[in-house]
Amino acid sequence: MNVLSIIWDPDVGFHLGPVTVRYYSLMYIIGFAAGYYIMKKIFEEEKLPEKLLDPFLTYAVIGTLLGARLGHVFFYDWPYYKEHLLEILIPVVKTADGYKFTGFRGLASHGATIGLFLAVWYFWKKYLKGKESFWWILDRFTLTVPIGAALIRIGNLLNSEIIGKPTGTDYGFIFKQLGEDFPRYPTQLYEAVAYLSLLFLMLYLYWKTDLKKYEGMLFGIFFMLLWTIRLLVEFYKEPQDEKDARLLLQTGLDKGQWLSIPMLIFGLAVMFYAYKKYQVSSNE
Repeated sequence: MNVLSIIWDPDVGFHLGPVTVRYYSLMYIIGFAAGYYIMKKIFEEEKLPEKLLDPFLTYAVIGTLLGARLGHVFFYDWPYYKEHLLEILIPVVKTADGYKFTGFRGLASHGATIGLFLAVWYFWKKYLKGKESFWWILDRFTLTVPIGAALIRIGNLLNSEIIGKPTGTDYGFIFKQLGEDFPRYPTQLYEAVAYLSLLFLMLYLYWKTDLKKYEGMLFGIFFMLLWTIRLLVEFYKEPQDEKDARLLLQTGLDKGQWLSIPMLIFGLAVMFYAYKKYQVSSNE
């Protein structure tokens, strides 16, 4: 084997008695736990009652998972699921012998973003409306997201999924689970490292600068950078299906990139709004 390539063939989980724990699922659990810890520190800093942490976590988990699932269904695989509606929210597939448990095999980050946004809005409306602005909670909850995003991409790497394009060189990961003998770009790792870098940046901006005084600014910066990362890394990924491949051939961008562009622009618009609003309030 060339020293520049890595033969990638890890186990996808481990056994606890009769139960198989998949690393991908474990990444979600660790991500939510890390987000809870970060939010706890923020609540302590902002003198908010700690009893609000449990409903915040509950809404975040439900919003993320439901949004991610529905995002995959409607953004990427609706032709299949419109004929298999039962499989949208129930992790089974119909076979000749009945039904087989499979677990959820499709979660989309764009859908997770929408679901999480709605969950945070509901939390704010129920517990903080009239006390803090919606931008206030958005600025703070975004500090919890990058660690989860990074861990999910590590889970994708462990599952040998969402793979990169062939490098055409000796450099890269050789995905043995896919029966391949040539290296691909480890795009899952690229994204994970980028999201961890974003995490440290957002924590620095919150704790060490005055940007949290610009309501919406931290959220805007986070949103703009998050989807810029996704847009750029996507150039090195394989299209997810034949339809995505045709879109890439026709337009030069795949579906993930087209979905990222409006979110990136929205982040820039929020940054501009936050800056202008702070300038106006400072001059009053």
